[in-house]
Amino acid sequence: MDATALKAMQTPLKDAYREDAGKALITLRARGTLDDQSIACKVETGRALAVAGLHPATGGSGLELCSGDMLLEALVACAGVTLKAVATALQFKLGNAVVEAEGDLDFRGTLGVARDAPVGFREIRLKFNLDTDEPQERIDSLLKLTERYCVVFQTINNKPALTVSAN
Repeated sequence: MDATALKAMQTPLKDAYREDAGKALITLRARGTLDDQSIACKVETGRALAVAGLHPATGGSGLELCSGDMLLEALVACAGVTLKAVATALQFKLGNAVVEAEGDLDFRGTLGVARDAPVGFREIRLKFNLDTDEPQERIDSLLKLTERYCVVFQTINNKPALTVSAN
């Protein structure tokens, strides 16, 4: 897809959202069911069933997906798609590109071993390996716009309001 095709695809959507902001508000959903045989949650992805379980550092077998890994994978997926869309819109000459995310966890927090140890990632690093001859100024612009428009990055960066309930 080139910049013209991307613009043609997105222009009617942008116009509709400018005309009626309510059309831009969409609720995404995820659903999972707890496994009755092990400490795992079966998440429906729309394409397959992903079974998430405990990380080996918390006693898991390592056979199930770790939700921390899934969070990083969601960040990589969103940042990669966003980078590609921005590069296309900017007519940025991009060859191969690899997106990597890594994050540091202290499992003492997750296991309740140390109250001063945080539960969750202490730090997440997102890295792009870009094959391009573009000048640094354009690379910086590409990264800035990717960061700005990546839904997962912005969600992690700007904590949304969260609610928890049980029926």
